[in-house]
Amino acid sequence: MLLDGTLVRTRRRTGNENRPNYSGKHKAHGLLFLALTDERGNLLWISAAKPGRSSEITTARHNKITTRLREAGLGALADLGFIGLDDDPDDPVIVTGRRASRGDPLTAAQKEANRLVSRERAANEHGFADLKNWRILTKVRMNARHATRLLRALLVPMNAEVSR
Repeated sequence: MLLDGTLVRTRRRTGNENRPNYSGKHKAHGLLFLALTDERGNLLWISAAKPGRSSEITTARHNKITTRLREAGLGALADLGFIGLDDDPDDPVIVTGRRASRGDPLTAAQKEANRLVSRERAANEHGFADLKNWRILTKVRMNARHATRLLRALLVPMNAEVSR
């Protein structure tokens, strides 16, 4: 499985309700979603919406992703934003790449491992691209609970289209 998060851009809300939805990283208003996809990029699960200012790793901890994957006997590949999410180094459930630091550059083997993880994760980005093609998401101007229902409802026709 592949794990990643994305900011679904939304219209700005009025008053104090717009502040939590502003993502400083993306410089845009939106809602953050985590998703698990299979190796072909088909969306299998979408998390509940979080305000755009939330980080991916915090949202993953809130949703207890590692516990649920461990209970199901599954594993996931994730990007560098999820480093430190899995607290069991002996039996990791979430595999991420390695991050270089100023005084400790990556070895050739670590760089190759990062390339392999990135190559496998490319399908995840395709799943998100299919999801973001829905025009109704650009007009969303609602709270996170309703947006979660909308996105999960959009999974049904997406999965029906893929299964054909």
